[in-house]
Formats: sequence, C-alpha cells, structure tokens
Amino acid sequence: MSEHPDQRRAERDAPREVRALVTGGAGFIGSHLTDLLLASGAVVTVVDDLSTGRRENLPTAHPRLRFIEADLSHALGAFGPGERFDEVYHLAAAVGVRLVVDDPVRCIETNVHGTADLLRFAVEHGPDGGPAPTLIASSSEVYGKSEKSPFSEDDDVVYGATTRSRWSYACSKAIDEYLALAYHAKRGMPVVVARFFNTVGPRQVGSYGMVLPNFVAAALAGEDLPVHGDGRQTRCFCDVRDVAAALPRLLREPACAGRVFNVGSERSISIGDLADLVIATTGSRSGKRLIPYDKAYSSGFEDLRKREPDLRRIRAAIGFSPSVSLEQTVRDIAAAMTGPRPRVVATEGRTPVA
Repeated sequence: MSEHPDQRRAERDAPREVRALVTGGAGFIGSHLTDLLLASGAVVTVVDDLSTGRRENLPTAHPRLRFIEADLSHALGAFGPGERFDEVYHLAAAVGVRLVVDDPVRCIETNVHGTADLLRFAVEHGPDGGPAPTLIASSSEVYGKSEKSPFSEDDDVVYGATTRSRWSYACSKAIDEYLALAYHAKRGMPVVVARFFNTVGPRQVGSYGMVLPNFVAAALAGEDLPVHGDGRQTRCFCDVRDVAAALPRLLREPACAGRVFNVGSERSISIGDLADLVIATTGSRSGKRLIPYDKAYSSGFEDLRKREPDLRRIRAAIGFSPSVSLEQTVRDIAAAMTGPRPRVVATEGRTPVA
C-alpha cells in the first residue's frame, strides 16, 4: 500500500531534531549549554577528556545525550564520514590563570591544535556534508593589557613580552579567532566567535584560579578570602546561565556569521568589593587577606586594572541582556557547594570512542 501524499508531505515538513556537537561539554560553560540544548529537544554529542571538566556535570544518562570521553583530536578522527551535525559549539580549551602560568605548553597546544582540528572537521560534517554552523568560544583575554575601556570587538590588542607566559593564553585564543574567521572567509563556514568576560556560576571550580568559587568556598569555611593584588582591579561578572542561553541564539542568527561578539555583563565591581559582597551574601564572618601577585602566581605577573565589555553589538544582534544578578549567582554557587545537585536519569550513558 503506497503512502498518501499528505503523509509524505507531513513527514517532509515535520521539525527535525537539531544534532549538536559540544566540545568541552562536561566543563563549566559547556555543561550548562548541554543542559539547555537537551531541554530544547536537541540530540547532543559531548566530547570531553575530563582534564578540567567533570562527568557529574552532565546527566547520568539521557536518551538524547552521547558522551565521549576522549581527547578531542582522537574523537574527531574516530567519527565516521557520515557523522553530521547541525550545530557545533567549541568550548574545549585550557582555561584559568593558574593553569596558564603552571603549564603554558599544554595551554597553547590544547587551544590552537584543538581549534584547528575542530574547524577541519566541521567544514565537512554539516547537515548536507558541507560546513556546519560553528561557534568558537574565545575570551576577553584576547584584548591583552590594553587600557581602553570598555573593550569593543574591533579594538586593537596589546600583549606583553613573550617572556611573560601569562600572555600565552591571550595569544592562543587570538589564533583561534583568526582561524575561525579565515574558515568563514575562505571556506564559507558559518562561524561565530564569542568572547567571554568573567563567566561565573554553579559548577565553576576554583582550582585553576577562578576568583568567585574560591571566594565562596572560603566564606563558607569561615576563612579569610584571598584577594590578589590591592583588590582595586575591576571586573564584570556574568552568570553562566545568561551566557549559555546566548550561544544558540548567536549561532542560529545568520547575520552573526563571520563576526565576533563580547558576551558578559556591564556591571563592574572591584575584586575587594566582590569579596565583601560574597561575605555579606553568604552571611559569613570571614575577613579578607591581600596576596601580592608575585606570591599568588609568579614574579613579574601582569594584570589589568579594568576589564569591561562593550555589549552594543550583541545587544543589537540578539537583544542580549543578562538577567541573573551577581548576588543570586553567589547564592547559587554556595547552594551547589553545600548540597548535591539533582540530575535527570533516563536511558543512555557514556559512549567511548573506538
């Protein structure tokens, strides 16, 4: 019995599940993005070697989640030629000031080689065998130590000497951006670059120098909060849930292809005042202790006095406006540190790469 024309038309017009690849999807930002994509009905493949990510950041099992624990280059090479993705989000990277200072070789190689491998893969593994729309996660570190404020996407950048390994991360992320934009210009890949400014929230860990989880952990333990430098340097902190929600919107907006976007908050706060806010929000009796940069990191460590994003471009493109307050973020980080995080359990778990 042949199919009725209306049945064939309904099948053709039915919405198809989005197939998304998230590299670094067990990490801090990547896991929040993965949760968001799963909640929207997408079929998600996560690749993460768990060097900085954590398996518990993802659902124990989910019918639309495939988790591959592997080095990114190995995982991409193991995918078959018929593997297709509608969206690719590249968040796998070496992150954190502490990691940059302690292991610059790993930082540079992970960021540059990983992004190059990912772009070579994505250019041939889109929905129809062509380029897959791809979002490359970058960092406000790309601006280097420029004294301009706020930072706009087309501003010049200023780096320190190559003898200062602190700037190796900034340079590696700049190379990532150059590669991504070259693939857009020369290969027609729909690429978007997102420069993150101090993303914070639940699941972020302090072991790689992330200031807010370190502050919250100290406050909960009743210990003095370690403030590096004089504490008067200012930053703008944006909740990870606001950041994650912006990424699919950037990637799915055709006008964003081939462009760079700052993603962050415009609320500026000094690190000393941030420590006070954490103490007040958690009800802690902790104090603060100043730690010179030379003792916190290395001799001659350089840091910016002010880092603030210009958000006019992303606001015009997708109407981006952060909604989670810094106080709420602190409360949620504290809650995550003091209690278990519930997960949705379904039917499929870890899938190793052959």
